[in-house]
Amino acid sequence: MTCAICGKRPAKRFCPPKGEKICAICCGEGRETTIDCPLDCSYLAAAHRYEAEHRKQPPPGEMPYRDVSFPVEFVYEHWPIVALLGSTILGFHAQNKDLHDRAIFNTLAALAETYRTLTGGILYERPPDLAPARELYGSIQQTLTEFRQKESERAGFPVLKDSSVFQLLVFMLRMGKSESNGRPLSRAFLDFLRARFPLPASTPQETSRIIVP
Repeated sequence: MTCAICGKRPAKRFCPPKGEKICAICCGEGRETTIDCPLDCSYLAAAHRYEAEHRKQPPPGEMPYRDVSFPVEFVYEHWPIVALLGSTILGFHAQNKDLHDRAIFNTLAALAETYRTLTGGILYERPPDLAPARELYGSIQQTLTEFRQKESERAGFPVLKDSSVFQLLVFMLRMGKSESNGRPLSRAFLDFLRARFPLPASTPQETSRIIVP
């Protein structure tokens, strides 16, 4: 059997999106570029592990909001919010399988701009134009609103400031840029989040698209 993509080399790997077997070279060249790989593909998982082990941090000049700084302790103190943001993204992905890292970054960047303007006392909101980033924007906004509402109802607990939300969104955006591989259909950051913020058992998980031929 020859590869379903190149039609030349022997087909060795079953490709879930193609529904056929392809060769290792086409798998590697098309992975998350021309092939929309699901996270449950074993070859994608192995590639993500290898990339994570050998990934170099982006140069400081390429990091989002490089003029914004905050101590590491700030992130540790607000880790429950980071976990909440991660879980919200994963929960959204469970219902929207076409979500990619790029859409997540567009969402986080738009939210960061919203809260950056709020720190100056002005609300300027510009959600992403395209789905699913626009829907994810609304989902995260709702999560943050509900969290702050619950905080305000608890005596003795300070309400999360707009400036703190902005800094945490910047942290999430930087973390995402550091953990993604930059491919147009990358889900490496989603894979990273899934390993650190597992969803409750009651949350619908991604249905496997791997069919044993």
